[in-house]
Amino acid sequence: MLADMTENAYAAGAYAGVGVIVMIVSFAIVDLLTPGKLRHQLWAERNRNAGILVGSNLLAVAIIVTAAIVASEGRLLEGLTYTVVYSAIGLIVMSVTFLVIDALTPGKLGEILVNPESHPAVWVQGVAHIGVAVIIAASIL
Repeated sequence: MLADMTENAYAAGAYAGVGVIVMIVSFAIVDLLTPGKLRHQLWAERNRNAGILVGSNLLAVAIIVTAAIVASEGRLLEGLTYTVVYSAIGLIVMSVTFLVIDALTPGKLGEILVNPESHPAVWVQGVAHIGVAVIIAASIL
């Protein structure tokens, strides 16, 4: 029992570490896609639009990581590989989705994001991120 708990704790730490790294990368990508400093928008300006988009992005990454854990069926190295590969695919597709929605809709999505007034386009983009994650999670499982 103690050996199983130790092994599970090690796996949980490894997945959490990789998951947090992927979340940091996803935050950096959203920051690159939007004007200004995203950290400032979130913490100093308390911008809800930025919070919705970042929150949905982090949830999307968590969905992909969770699917990778389930799909690995206890094989840690395989699960970590799934996590990295499928998270990278997810981040790329989420970025492309952001650019496509930006190109197909009026205004600039990045500017809408940093505007303090709530805008439905941010919700649309957030749901697109989660949708991408669910599709990728299904492909893993």
